[in-house]
This record gives sequence, structure tokens and C-alpha cells, in this order.
Amino acid sequence: MASTAPPPPNATVYVRNLEERIKPAQLKESLQELFSEYGEIIDIVAKTNLKAKGQAFIVFGDVESAQKAIEEVQGFELFGKEMQLAFAKTRSDATVKRTGNEEDFESHKRRRLAEKDKKKAAEAAESQKLLKRPGVQGVPDAAARPIKAPRGAGLKSSNPAGAAVIPDEYLPPNKILFVQNLADEYEAELSAIFGRFEGFREVRLVPGRSGIAFVEYESEAGAISAKENTAGMALGPDGQIIKVTYQRQ
Repeated sequence: MASTAPPPPNATVYVRNLEERIKPAQLKESLQELFSEYGEIIDIVAKTNLKAKGQAFIVFGDVESAQKAIEEVQGFELFGKEMQLAFAKTRSDATVKRTGNEEDFESHKRRRLAEKDKKKAAEAAESQKLLKRPGVQGVPDAAARPIKAPRGAGLKSSNPAGAAVIPDEYLPPNKILFVQNLADEYEAELSAIFGRFEGFREVRLVPGRSGIAFVEYESEAGAISAKENTAGMALGPDGQIIKVTYQRQ
């Protein structure tokens, strides 16, 4: 199998193998003190979620500073662990904000969110494959429980053979959104709500089915922006929360 090419030089350094028990504030302070010797630091990102623990991103003002930091800090011990450094795979939000205009930043954000959704979809699909392998025995009770098909999945069966269904939340981006949990009196307002986003085409209600609708855009970019800005929106006097996902293909 061919090895993946390393990311091209850029102003963001990806740091891994950090001590996971250190609190983010203390970690960022230590990274700031260590890396500021190599150039101007625009931002430091150290996330607290389980999958991102032990990792951080150092955003420098220029590529040369990032290059120098990687060369000189590689393998340096911080809190008893040797850091592993590399260029980040993509430009950081802080870099794009600094070097581009508002349109560049919005485009960068849409691409990042699309990649995030695609990664979630791929991980969910892989998990389903592992659970369905006939040789896998003795899986924990939580993983062995049957997967509940999401509401609305029956509108378009993409799996007549009965394969595992990927949850709505992990479907990859496409041009059409699936909106659920709508109060009847607010269906007519969907065009005003979703029409604010780039490339809006139409809202399609489903005859005989209340509480759901499809919203179509000219491209994935418009759908991604709309989903990120409307998911979890509360409508009506009772604050009914709508669910917005991508249409199942």
C-alpha cells in the first residue's frame, strides 16, 4: 500500500503525544512559553474531547517559524512525554482569517465542516461493518444492541437487504436536507428560514406526512451552511426543536 504523502509546509504545527491529564489551560500556557521562542504565535488549539486529547495545534504567523519549531522541538519532553510534531494537514481558521477575506474564511469553514461530516460518516460505516462481521463474538452489551433505524428512514429505503443503517447524524453532505420534528403551523415558514442561505432552491413537503420536509440547494456548500446554522433551532411557543440532517441517498 502506498504511503500517504506528508502535508505541505504551512504555518500550523500539529503536536501529539502530549500528557492527557494536564488541563487545557495549563497545557496551552506551557506550549505558548515553549513555542513563542520560534516566532509569533497567532493561536493555540488544545481540545478536551476524548478523541482529541493529547493533541494540539500551534498556529504561527509564518511558515518559516513553524518549520523551525518542528526541526528544533521534535522529540522534546513536555510533562514527561516526548512530543511528536508535523505540519497540520489543513490551514487553521486563524491563518485563513489573517491572510484572506470574509469570503475565503466562509469557504474554508464550509470545506472543513464537509470534511468533518464525511469523516463521521466513514467512521460510522466502518463501525457497522465491524459489528456485522460473523467472526466477531462476545461484543459488549451496549455495542450488541440492535441499531434503531432513525425516524424518516422509511421514506427512502436504501438498504432492501437489511444491512445496518447509518444514523442520520453521520450521513455525508449532499445538496438536500431532511428536516424533522416540525410543528404543523410552522411548515409554511420553512422557505423564509432556509431561503437565507446561498443557493436555496425549494422546500418540499411530503403529502400525507406532517412534521417533515426536504430542503434543496444548488450545491453542497449551501446545504452545509444551512444545516450548521439551523440544526437544533427552536420553533413555536413551546420551543419545539427541529432536527436537520442530510438526506439519505
